[in-house]
Amino acid sequence: MTDWTAQDRSPPILLAYPFRIFFLLCGGYPVLVVLAWIAFLFGGWPLPLGWAPLQWHSHEMLYGFVTAAVAGFVLTAMSNWTGARPLQGGALLALALLWVAGRAAMWMAGWLPGWLVAAVELVFLPVLGLYVAGVLIRHRNYRNLMLVAIIGLLFAGNLMMHIGFVTGKTGLLQLGQLHGLDVITALIVVIAGRITPAFTGNWLRREGGDPARVKTWPWIEYASLGSIIALLISNWLQAADGVAGVLAIVAGVSNALRLSGWSGWQARREPLLWILHFAYLWVVIALLLRGASTLGAGVAPSLWQHALGLGGIATLILGVMTRVTVGHTGRPLQLLRFGIVIYLAIIAATLLRLLAATALLDYRIGVTLAALSWVLAFGLFTAVYGPVLASPRVDGRPG
Repeated sequence: MTDWTAQDRSPPILLAYPFRIFFLLCGGYPVLVVLAWIAFLFGGWPLPLGWAPLQWHSHEMLYGFVTAAVAGFVLTAMSNWTGARPLQGGALLALALLWVAGRAAMWMAGWLPGWLVAAVELVFLPVLGLYVAGVLIRHRNYRNLMLVAIIGLLFAGNLMMHIGFVTGKTGLLQLGQLHGLDVITALIVVIAGRITPAFTGNWLRREGGDPARVKTWPWIEYASLGSIIALLISNWLQAADGVAGVLAIVAGVSNALRLSGWSGWQARREPLLWILHFAYLWVVIALLLRGASTLGAGVAPSLWQHALGLGGIATLILGVMTRVTVGHTGRPLQLLRFGIVIYLAIIAATLLRLLAATALLDYRIGVTLAALSWVLAFGLFTAVYGPVLASPRVDGRPG
């Protein structure tokens, strides 16, 4: 229950709840970034980036696209956890504009001083983290302060990339990129580890199944997150490849065991559920590929990075956004028309990009087809779910 009522002055619909505006941004922005990236790679379109193009692309995926999804989810879930009034109206618009300003600065990085780009782009995550911390502490919801720490770690990785660009230290750019992937993996392990088994158990109960089939084991819970944290620390310390490789394998195996306990095959008839399990499976695959790559098994790093980025991160984001959008607007908890195409498109994008990375498919053809599938997935989300995000709840409740 929230502590606000329909009698309160209503803000514009897009500013009534954080998921609305941030999910809309999260749907549209990756379309723009990937189209520009493909135009640059294969069309010769010059981008006024200032940064090395590859690092700019990875930065905007990790610290642009993903942070919009993080803000939309955390700010929305926080109201449910605490009963606090959601961030809305002018304050929500101001936060969204901070994110937009950061994106604008990155697109003009070739024309602006590096320090100015950093000053504008780095503001969003600290403001988000401070706001979330304030609400959680005020409502004594200390359990979820881990999310504030994760937001802080994302800021640290973002800062690394900006310092690397300003100083010309490419090692910092690469470390900031790897750090971002690790932190987002930890966030997935925390968030997906809560919602996926809970949603699956609830669905089985409603469908007359046995929710006891969804199992969690404390030692696996600790190992699945602890191994990711250890992997993150090993990167900070620049540990030997063998250490990082073993940690990645341990993380992959422990998270595979965790996933198996959730009995995802029991929910194969419900797309809103199997997509969450499928996304987590990609995280497991990415960790195992990372271990193989680091241990010198002849696996290119781009393979695990794209398995994680497209398969794990982007797939989970689409799975969560399609679920939250209908659930928080009072609609039946089911995919909207063409929703299954969104899921199939992001799966196709992942597979095509991995085929290109392994040279099983011509690089130019594979990357182009993967990009078009990506654009279809996020473009279709924006087209189908955008009107819902911009419309009042169907049950007449506020938000």
